[in-house]
Amino acid sequence: MRGETMMIEAKKDHTLTEQLTDEFQHLDWSNWETANKSTKDLQQQALDRLCMEEPDWTYVAARYRLNELYETIAADRFCDSENVYERFPETINYLTNDRIYSKAIRHHYNEQDQRELMKAIDPALDKQFTFLGLHTFIDRYLAKNHENHVVELPQERFMVIAMVLMQNEPKDKRLSLVKEAYWAMANLYMTVATPTLSNAGKTHGQLSSCFIDTMDDSLRGIFDTTTDAATLSKNGGGIGIYLGKVRSKGSSIKGFKGNSSGVLPWMKQLNNTAVSVDQLGQRQGAIAVYLDVWHKDIFQFLDAKLNNGDERQRTHDLFTGISLPDLFMERVESREDWYLFDPHEVRQQMGFSLEDSFDEQKGEGTFRQRYEACVQNPDLSHHKVPAIDIMKRIMISQLETGTPYMFYRDEANRMNPNAHKGMIYGSNLCTEIMQNMSQTTVIEETTRDGTIIITKHAGDYVVCNLSSVNLSKAVPEDVLERLIPIQVRMLDNVIDVNDLEVPQAKLTNEKYRGIGLGTYGWHHLLALEGIRWESEDAVNYADGLYEKIARLTIEASAQLAKEKGTYPAYSGSDWDKGTYFSKRGLGSNWDKTMKKVEQHGVRNGYLMAIAPNSSTAILAGTTASIDPIYRKEYAEEKKNFRIPVTAPDLTPDTTWFYKAAHDIDQHWSIKQNAQRQRYIDQGISFNFYVKNTIKAKELLGLHMQAWKEGLKTTYYVRSTSSEIEDCESCAS
Repeated sequence: MRGETMMIEAKKDHTLTEQLTDEFQHLDWSNWETANKSTKDLQQQALDRLCMEEPDWTYVAARYRLNELYETIAADRFCDSENVYERFPETINYLTNDRIYSKAIRHHYNEQDQRELMKAIDPALDKQFTFLGLHTFIDRYLAKNHENHVVELPQERFMVIAMVLMQNEPKDKRLSLVKEAYWAMANLYMTVATPTLSNAGKTHGQLSSCFIDTMDDSLRGIFDTTTDAATLSKNGGGIGIYLGKVRSKGSSIKGFKGNSSGVLPWMKQLNNTAVSVDQLGQRQGAIAVYLDVWHKDIFQFLDAKLNNGDERQRTHDLFTGISLPDLFMERVESREDWYLFDPHEVRQQMGFSLEDSFDEQKGEGTFRQRYEACVQNPDLSHHKVPAIDIMKRIMISQLETGTPYMFYRDEANRMNPNAHKGMIYGSNLCTEIMQNMSQTTVIEETTRDGTIIITKHAGDYVVCNLSSVNLSKAVPEDVLERLIPIQVRMLDNVIDVNDLEVPQAKLTNEKYRGIGLGTYGWHHLLALEGIRWESEDAVNYADGLYEKIARLTIEASAQLAKEKGTYPAYSGSDWDKGTYFSKRGLGSNWDKTMKKVEQHGVRNGYLMAIAPNSSTAILAGTTASIDPIYRKEYAEEKKNFRIPVTAPDLTPDTTWFYKAAHDIDQHWSIKQNAQRQRYIDQGISFNFYVKNTIKAKELLGLHMQAWKEGLKTTYYVRSTSSEIEDCESCAS
């Protein structure tokens, strides 16, 4: 029972896990409180034995939890628990009639189709979950009835998602594509984003993770932005909002100087929206706001999440991000002055918007030319402050609250493959999405026959369509070549089957067909491969692996373009001109991929982004995103449970390669991400893990290295003294 080999192999061999479970049931219970244990008691006893020395008790506990689920579902379906998966067509019919499933499933798949797909369902795959993974799946993702009781099984959820995402594919290959998508998800080679995992096939909710808007500098624009954010938050989306076009405190309104109250009141409004319009009743809304570091309101913005000071000036429920040009980082490094401006006054006095430019080359470009012109204009008001003072305030806030996020705008725009169509001002809630953004404006508002007609110019309202490869499973089992083509197709199909209530988001989604294929399980994979995090081997491994993933992703999108056509904004893009590859220094080993793009184009204007995906990594029993483990052993605590967890596949062999996040030299993490970023057209949700004793000089050094290495963003600064709740909207 306690044999090390049996414990290590329990997860990998279902028979051994069953032996473990059986032996566990027949243990001498004299040392326990009672001899007669229920399933739930046995489940808890297994969890109590879970530790670093015997980590695979999690699979024993999961088996009891699974049996409990089967018994509950069997009672509802009037069958034995061994036969719960044999009622798939009847379940679809019942849940559709009960208004839990959408009618679209029955519309696209007749009973014969449903029975064929039922045969493809593999119930044995339910046994691969850890206890926490299975608990998370049941608690948060499986369909529930109107009394909030679970009415769906894990493999049914995967199959329904596959059916929904493939419903518009040609009839002659639809079922085979459904089976392929099911294979990818059911084997935990990949997971779809949390909104897709939760909502696909149901009567409510949309499928995309995050959205990014640009707030217009007008009263109507400000309130429209808030309304749209509330609408999307209601349906489970996380929101990123760029505030940099809004005039600063003390700016003029209709020519009257000193009347503007700046961005903070609108932040307060968004803060209240995030709290009051929750996400499907599960959690409060999540909104991130971005502001340029040259905006006059920058200091108020940086203080908005602090725990001390005037509460009337605080927005504790918003997340903040700073848009940083290269020039600012240069001034920080050289300890020079920095100037703050009012964007409204700049537009009036200079005839351009400073935020609408960037440096096309490192060290030179349009932004610094315009910035210097603003500095030299005697008619333009400004505040002068040492650049390092702003950076100090940024770091103080980061160590206390984890934010602001850092967004390096010049690099993001230089590498934007669709710069011919717009600008990138900021990122999303989790800092991995970088796509063209612009504000929506009202052109006119008229009345006719008792009807109000509002005409708007639709801006680029970014939509994040995400899913992620489970590196710890897909790489060792060598399935990337099969996996990524179906994954890209699934992502592309999200765009067509999704239901978005904000019209400009729908238009932008269709215009660029942007997707974000990401990864998780990186630290788990390193441990399995015997590679230390703090090593050149890890850096080189990241380089080779992400080059392969990028190539497969681009080729899959090119194949879809051959089949279905390119995205509408393709003409004039870096993909169209062939400069996408040369900008990144990709050489002759990319000739095959380049030729495919040259022949067919690509289906998707944006392709890769690495999200935090903490919750779906839990479901898959691996490590989150590209992050290191928190500790080898810890307790996962949420509002309704506390579950012990160990690092995945923890054995005497792998334990040496699991170093805790806060003990890792973060410079090595930056090096790894610099290699990844070369192949990723969007961004990476990249956290700094630092101890609360870190010196300002050391934290500044990390930020400077991240900028110099070409990272586009950094996410949270996770210090040992701060508690940060993970973004779940972008979990994929």
